[in-house]
Amino acid sequence: MPHISRDSLITLEAYAKVRQEFRARVMAHKKNRKVHLGGNMMLIFEDELTIRYQIQEMLRIEKIFDEAGIQDELEAYDPLVPDGANWKATMMIEYPDSAERAVKLAELIGVEDRVWVKVNGYDPVYAIADEDLDRETEEKTSSVHFLRFELAPGMIKILQGGAPLSMGVDHPAYEVPTVEIVPAVRDSLIKDLTADLTAE
Repeated sequence: MPHISRDSLITLEAYAKVRQEFRARVMAHKKNRKVHLGGNMMLIFEDELTIRYQIQEMLRIEKIFDEAGIQDELEAYDPLVPDGANWKATMMIEYPDSAERAVKLAELIGVEDRVWVKVNGYDPVYAIADEDLDRETEEKTSSVHFLRFELAPGMIKILQGGAPLSMGVDHPAYEVPTVEIVPAVRDSLIKDLTADLTAE
């Protein structure tokens, strides 16, 4: 999976000219990168395109054009691009009412570690959460987490061969037994799995 280099980013001026078209392309792409787990949790699976858009948007919003600032954004976001044998996702916990959200985030401590993906015939793979920094306190969890799902070579092989994929959550305060992933989303996620399996 290609990572994002400094030389591949475009200037603020050039980005302003293509932003509308680029944004429309990314939004269409994201439609097949989203998985809803129950009524209050969504995973957005990141890839090179979604993270490139995020970096360009941050540079635009913050008006960053110096080399050090650009490098800081790359170092913050590039690790969210999948490595070829994993999926990386932004997890959002969504409760529109602020009072309810405060209560639920207190109940959902640890939920980010209880999200799983399952390839038919294999045990569930649980997320590795928030490797960059801890987004949880003793009082509550965060409404946003960053997850990584590491897949074994055998899983990748049978996914590429058409095996079903499902996801879920098994936290005591938020149980989502099984969500079958629809073909369009499954096909998009399989494109992230570019690891060389010839040696396996």
